[in-house]
Amino acid sequence: MIRTLTLHRNLVTFGLPLSLFGVLIFLMKSPLLGNSDSFTLAITIDLLLTVPLVYLFLIHQTEIPKTTAVPVMIIGLLIGSYFLPKESQTYLALFKTWGLPIIELSVLSFVVLKVRSAIGKYKHLKGVKPDFFSALKSTCREILPKAAVMPVVTEVSVIYYGFLNWRTRTLEKNEFTYHKESGTPALLGAFIFIIVIETFVLHLLLAKWSVIAAWILSGLSIYTALQVLGFARSLTKRPISIDVDSLSLRYGILNEVEIPFSAIESVELISTPIENPSFIKLSPLGEMESHNTIIRLNQEHVLTGLYGAKKRFKILGLHVDEPVRFKEQLDRVLLSEL
Repeated sequence: MIRTLTLHRNLVTFGLPLSLFGVLIFLMKSPLLGNSDSFTLAITIDLLLTVPLVYLFLIHQTEIPKTTAVPVMIIGLLIGSYFLPKESQTYLALFKTWGLPIIELSVLSFVVLKVRSAIGKYKHLKGVKPDFFSALKSTCREILPKAAVMPVVTEVSVIYYGFLNWRTRTLEKNEFTYHKESGTPALLGAFIFIIVIETFVLHLLLAKWSVIAAWILSGLSIYTALQVLGFARSLTKRPISIDVDSLSLRYGILNEVEIPFSAIESVELISTPIENPSFIKLSPLGEMESHNTIIRLNQEHVLTGLYGAKKRFKILGLHVDEPVRFKEQLDRVLLSEL
């Protein structure tokens, strides 16, 4: 019954704006109404304001972010640009020149303010240094559809950690690194080097057949290399931390999980392989990176990876640069919880 009601509500929420766009397309294609200035103005207002406002009214009591009205407005702009005759796009051109930049700046300012607010809230609740990735996720959950949250967060974070955040992070007493004594940074660096070399060679070979195809492949390869750079640099910015009431395990922006102290059964300093179907590693590199610490849980938890990929586990293997200090500090906290 609930699924049926949800389906009907979604049909109305998205179906009505689409139907209105369909009616406007029919009117723009109809030769009966002509292309007078008043008609053009009315159509433009309907495309850019009326349909988005109807959509906002339909979602005002739902969990759908209100910012999704902006894409609806963009759809109206695209429809008008395609179906209205060029000579009737005066008001559309004005909106593109003045209205669209203002909306873009407003949305950007809104996102920046929300991220700053989320960082402050995160710092207050967790008692640790601000974490951009966590704050960005919190913000995007409020302003984006659920399916778009992790892809947007991942892409923005790659740019942030790869090119914008160059400050050296000073660790707190409750934080632990995992990249200094592992071979992961060198491995990722070698991967970037291989991509660059292969891109150069393949570009020269492919250009003999198609210059366009060569540049497309080169662009994709360069983008992949930049992503790997962002992944690698995020390792130094997101340490493992023993927080007030939970253990935050991170592997840059590649993997993360937050485990309440009550769910931790034991912490062991072990580097041997574990033969257990519920065992996974914090590192996405799997067997390519060794572990020196094992955390056993009394219930299943979910490890969240790139673009929101999830893995369930009860035993987690990870590498910590200072495993003895990590275990001692975590054991003290666990004993105090008993």
